[in-house]
Amino acid sequence: MTRWLNDDEQRAWRAFGLASRLLTDRLERDLLAGAGMPPTYYELLVLLSEAPERTMRMSELAHWTNSKPSRISHAVNKLEEKGWVRREHCVDDRRGWLAVLTDDGLTALAATAPRHVASVREHLIDLLTPEQLRQLEDISQVLLDHLIEPGGAQ
Repeated sequence: MTRWLNDDEQRAWRAFGLASRLLTDRLERDLLAGAGMPPTYYELLVLLSEAPERTMRMSELAHWTNSKPSRISHAVNKLEEKGWVRREHCVDDRRGWLAVLTDDGLTALAATAPRHVASVREHLIDLLTPEQLRQLEDISQVLLDHLIEPGGAQ
């Protein structure tokens, strides 16, 4: 038997769904307008900047972005064209590839990050009270714990 949503649940679901889509759209538009960088490129640069030696396996990038390897490969190709990333063979796995953030890529990220953070602040963080921010983190963690399968696969 279907457990239909009651009025309160329906309002919460619809508000969450629309707010999530609008927030994602706004952050993407701001990133493109301010830096000419699609969100996928920004996310890859951030991941590489935080990785040891600014290097990650392509398969890890796909995992952490919840993307297909072909999508990551295409994005890394574009980042290589800009000189922001280079590919290297894995020393211990001839079939594997590494993505390495270049100095130019780190510079591009450093120029873009302040604009992105300002957008995140304007459209999310600064709208919430400290208690609401804690609640948002708690709710998000519950969802992540449910949606991310053991072993990290989504």
